[in-house]
Amino acid sequence: MVVDVGSPLGGIGFKIHVPEPTAARYPESAAVSLHTYLQVREDALTLFGFETEDELSVFELLLTVSGVGPKVALTTLSTLTPDALRLALANGEPAVLARVPGIGKRTAEKIVVELKDKIKPPATGIEALAQLSAADAEVIDALVALGYSVVEAQRAVQSLPREVTEVEERLRLALSGFGA
Repeated sequence: MVVDVGSPLGGIGFKIHVPEPTAARYPESAAVSLHTYLQVREDALTLFGFETEDELSVFELLLTVSGVGPKVALTTLSTLTPDALRLALANGEPAVLARVPGIGKRTAEKIVVELKDKIKPPATGIEALAQLSAADAEVIDALVALGYSVVEAQRAVQSLPREVTEVEERLRLALSGFGA
């Protein structure tokens, strides 16, 4: 995403890497406010942007794990919401993290071990989130088996109404979102 900073007559544009759901929510030329993280390296300055401070803090926390760089942290937030990540860490479920493209079984286990005590579980409705998380995992697995990417499946699940809890109905709604 390129963010134009300045006046309508001319300004400066910054390339900012954002999670895929954020990029999908904002059409080109839409006004956006982002919380940013600047990665400074010898050969580059790279900006990462997030809609909420919560996403930014989770991104920074993921970067503390050795072997997890900004690309993997960004892909994680493109695939999982911060609350879904918190729940997976609180429940010690590396399998949820292993669904993220670029994260293997060992890295997922390492993330769980290193961050489990550093991140608090979601503040409200842990039991409900756990049930939805299990249903969502089944829907994601089914969509991936049907040929959709993990990111597409996760995005479809995130757009589903929370009051629908049955796996079959959530899968039907997700498929209808794809036009299938």
